Order: sequence, then C-alpha cells, then structure tokens
Amino acid sequence: LLELFKSVNVHALSHITGGGLQENIPRVLPDDCKAVIDTSSWTIPPVFQWLKTQGGVAADEMHRTFNCGIGMILAVAEGDATTALDQLSSLGETPVVVGHVASRNKDEEAVELLHLD
Repeated sequence: LLELFKSVNVHALSHITGGGLQENIPRVLPDDCKAVIDTSSWTIPPVFQWLKTQGGVAADEMHRTFNCGIGMILAVAEGDATTALDQLSSLGETPVVVGHVASRNKDEEAVELLHLD
C-alpha cells in the first residue's frame, strides 16, 4: 500500500477485521455516503463457505461477522481504479473492484450488499 500511495490518491482505507464489511467500512465514509458492495465480485475462500454451510450462517451474517476474503478496502476515484489495480497486481496482490460509493439517505444503511446468497 505504501507504494500505491506514491502514485494514486487513496481517499480512504478500511481494514476488514471482526465486524466484517458492515461495521468497518462506515468508519471511513461521510454520513451522507454509502458503500455499495457486489459480493459476487470476488471468490469467497473455502473456509468461509465451510463455516457458512456447517454453521447454517446466513449470507448477510457471514459478511457482518467475517471478512469473507476481503482484508482491505481502498477508496479511490473511479479514474484511478485501473492504475491502482495494475500497480497492486504488479506488487503481487490480487485486487478486485468490489463496489462503489454512492449518496445515502439518513434511513439507509452505510453499506449495501448486493448479490448475497
């Protein structure tokens, strides 16, 4: 990430730890914004599939509790996304665009998860 900061303006970082996507991402968003995350944009590691199946855990709860394979979320301008993806790939990472930031009404959640199954 330190190398990426030299060439791309990263607006926010969110380390996805306990609390999953729904609890960690809102910490870096303004109150009038939400993250719209497409959960089908990455492959969930087998251990999380096993936990979901063996524990009978609902998909939304899996993403609320675990990172499901996403350890870090970076917010960059849309125009910087390709540069960020290319640079992270060249550094040995496996980046993927998981969503976008949108405006949010006060009655909406700060993270909207799409394609939960």
